[in-house]
Amino acid sequence: MPDADAELVSYSLVQADQRGIYSHGLLRLPLYAEALRMGGINPVPSMDWREDSGSVAVLDADAALGQVAMQAAVDYVLERGAQSGIAAVAVTNSSHYGAGGFWSDQLSAAGFLSIVTSTTGPVVAPHGGLEKVLGTNPLTLGAPSSGDWPLTADLATSNGAYGKLIAARNEGKELPEGWAVDADGNPTTDPAAAAEGAMIPFGGHKGSAISALIEAFSASISDATYAFETIDIWSHPASRMNNGHLVIGLNTAAVSDRRRTEARVSTLQERIRGSGPNGRTVFSPGDPERIHEEQNADHVPLPSSTADQLVTLANQLGFEPIRPVSTHHLSSERT
Repeated sequence: MPDADAELVSYSLVQADQRGIYSHGLLRLPLYAEALRMGGINPVPSMDWREDSGSVAVLDADAALGQVAMQAAVDYVLERGAQSGIAAVAVTNSSHYGAGGFWSDQLSAAGFLSIVTSTTGPVVAPHGGLEKVLGTNPLTLGAPSSGDWPLTADLATSNGAYGKLIAARNEGKELPEGWAVDADGNPTTDPAAAAEGAMIPFGGHKGSAISALIEAFSASISDATYAFETIDIWSHPASRMNNGHLVIGLNTAAVSDRRRTEARVSTLQERIRGSGPNGRTVFSPGDPERIHEEQNADHVPLPSSTADQLVTLANQLGFEPIRPVSTHHLSSERT
């Protein structure tokens, strides 16, 4: 891969682990490496802009890593949104783009309200169904703030991210109740049985509806595939997943005073934090991840199974052998 692309993807994965989002961090690196080796992900894509109207465009990512495609999409939205006030990019022919907050953060830093969506592989049964029709279909919403960090909601529309199922399987742990069903539709906490069955949407029929609309937002206006049309690289690393993403950015400076908007968002954050009983702090959306990141500024905490996989991967690729560490952490220098 080009150095700049490799650095971008590496940074996004390390930041996810620093924020405690282990399902989207270095857990994914062996999968990315295998998909790059097998052809499911293109290391040197020739991305192509289509249907560019000046503030809305479609980007054919040529099977790039999702982070590479999304950075181009976010850069477009920032540039064109500064001129027109609002901009959007639909991405097609892409792959997993990491944690959604990585993208909304960039837009928030420039004073944009943002919506980011994506399709994924087929792992979720619609409410009342049994077949894997939907993906985990992440939704990220971001708002700029004059506080320490933006107001951010970054969530899968399934009860848990699929990467958390993989992490539970690797760690030999059970899933929380209510996350999945087995192949016969019975509730299960066994990640292996859940992989054969399906994950379920959060919030019953309401979450299922949101997940379905994210499929439409992310894939209906481009050539991207829906989840049920997709072969996931988790199952077949040579698969060109053709994920679809959508990023929309509204430049607050175009419709209001940016500083006023940011101050208003900060007021909302502080009101949420101060709403607990007996002075107990309540987290505003995005707070737990940012607090984790500050605490982990000089190291990358990793589950032991992920650390072991990185040791194996390094050895397979011919790097100097890395001895397994005895603690729960790997230093950022070593990573």
